[in-house]
Amino acid sequence: MEYRAFGRTGVQVSPLCLGAMNFGQRTDSAESARILRAALEAGINFVDTADEYNQGESERIIGNVLAEGGRRHQVFLATKVHFPMGPGPNDRGNSRLHILKACEDSLRRLQTDHIDLYQVHRPDPTIPPDETLGALTDLVRAGKVRYIGCSTHPAWMVMEALATSERFHLARYVSEQPPYNLLDRRIENELIPLALKYSLAILPWAPLAMGVLAGRYPPGSELPQDSRAAQNPGTYYAQRVTGRGIAVGARFSEIARASGKTPGQLALCWVKDQPGVTAPIVGPRTLDQFVDLLPVLEMRLSDAERAACDELNPPGSVVTNFHNTAGWMKTVVT
Repeated sequence: MEYRAFGRTGVQVSPLCLGAMNFGQRTDSAESARILRAALEAGINFVDTADEYNQGESERIIGNVLAEGGRRHQVFLATKVHFPMGPGPNDRGNSRLHILKACEDSLRRLQTDHIDLYQVHRPDPTIPPDETLGALTDLVRAGKVRYIGCSTHPAWMVMEALATSERFHLARYVSEQPPYNLLDRRIENELIPLALKYSLAILPWAPLAMGVLAGRYPPGSELPQDSRAAQNPGTYYAQRVTGRGIAVGARFSEIARASGKTPGQLALCWVKDQPGVTAPIVGPRTLDQFVDLLPVLEMRLSDAERAACDELNPPGSVVTNFHNTAGWMKTVVT
């Protein structure tokens, strides 16, 4: 496996990142532990979670597994802060008050004395960026955080944060974690050029388009009852699974089968090998799903496969809206 430079840092990470959003809810603790151990055995050294994933249970599971046999040093460990972690008005957001408390809580759940990558999960337009970055800088200087990054920020907000860091001599974002897959390529228009110019690591989430590109939703059939789209009607999960997206997904599955790959493998490989991408985040629900995707660590996309994918959705374009959790990126796609 070829490890990749993590943006402008000296860190080397695996070309796939294990995402732990399902840990502790859709994936019980035993299966979650099996998935994490399989990732470590395969050479994956990058694990991403968040404090809000199942109200801290994902972090607790990861902390327990990494504590076994001193495995913590094997992993570049990432978590996030922003979403509500309690009923109070200060139990959420990107204020200094919340960030400092949330970091201590994450350290305790993860059973570690430091977080390798601490990410702002979403922007908070009510908080000045220098307050957020100032709190993160103090955590870095205290040795509790090694690097800082952001998730699902538009390009202009990332640039604003970089400028704020330079102006006030604060810690600098080294990564951004956007939604990115063949059905929604809009980050190619501004965010990817920004990342390439300023050496930001790009860590795409939803590379399989919530299963649409993995053949999870056959055309003309009802949504699988165990899918997030079926279990969360009327939410952004269901909004991402559209008839147009499913139709493109079916054509994509044909390309995958013709290339000798599973649809999930081709979808993940496509994201992994796109310009500017450091490591897509893979969030399996079962060990079997994860094992099916592990060959992507060694796969490469052919020119013919890339051209066929571009025909389905050209560069910079969108079929299904994966930016719909961010109001400033929202586009009506029918």
